[in-house]
Amino acid sequence: MYNPEQNHLQGLAKGIETQRMTITTAQIRGARGLLDWSQAELSRRTGISTTSIGNIESGHTQARESTLQTIRKSFEDGGIEFMGSDGVRRRNLIVEILSGAEGVKKFSYDLYRAADSDARPILQAYVDDLQFAKLLGEEAYPHVQRMEKAKNLNFRILQKEGDDYFPAKNYAKYRWIPEKSFIAVPFMVYGEKLAIIVFETEPKIIVISYPLVAEVYRLQFNALWEAAIIPPQNLVDDFKIPQKYLEEK
Repeated sequence: MYNPEQNHLQGLAKGIETQRMTITTAQIRGARGLLDWSQAELSRRTGISTTSIGNIESGHTQARESTLQTIRKSFEDGGIEFMGSDGVRRRNLIVEILSGAEGVKKFSYDLYRAADSDARPILQAYVDDLQFAKLLGEEAYPHVQRMEKAKNLNFRILQKEGDDYFPAKNYAKYRWIPEKSFIAVPFMVYGEKLAIIVFETEPKIIVISYPLVAEVYRLQFNALWEAAIIPPQNLVDDFKIPQKYLEEK
């Protein structure tokens, strides 16, 4: 039976959904800029060709709604929020879980980008660098080399008392946390992000992009740093990266 009121509500709902899913070419360009994604990167994430993305952004092609929906979802998964017909911004809270070899590699590059572009110190606590090197595998030494070339590098590392593995000695300051106070759940603060590493069967890195949370952990780290033990300088100076990480793969 025809119900005018129900049909009206369904029409409104459909209109709201269509409005929510539609994004403009300006929003696409703006979202790419906020995430520092190239057209090629957006293509990789969406499965839409780089040529098609270029044509959509330039207005040469009228994209189907399903295509815009795919593009929008990719941006929203990357932490973008769309507002109305022309607004775009980063969401305040973004949580990303990285796992496996590719996840660890992605995280190492994220650290490098922060070191290269953000003057704030990178803070690393409760970290077992040897364990992290094993996670990186053949990427362990290239990671160290990248970090050494970063422009704004300011790095502090808190590890367990007696730990004599210092791969970042050329660009980081090391201190020890007393063994009785050491917790085997590392965290890192870099830029506006907090990363927590959980060593399970498959290690996971939980990355939280939230300025206030990052700042709270900075304060916590600074308190730990002030109370930490300075390792003997000769122990740091004498450290050499194991040959297996130096060998070219």
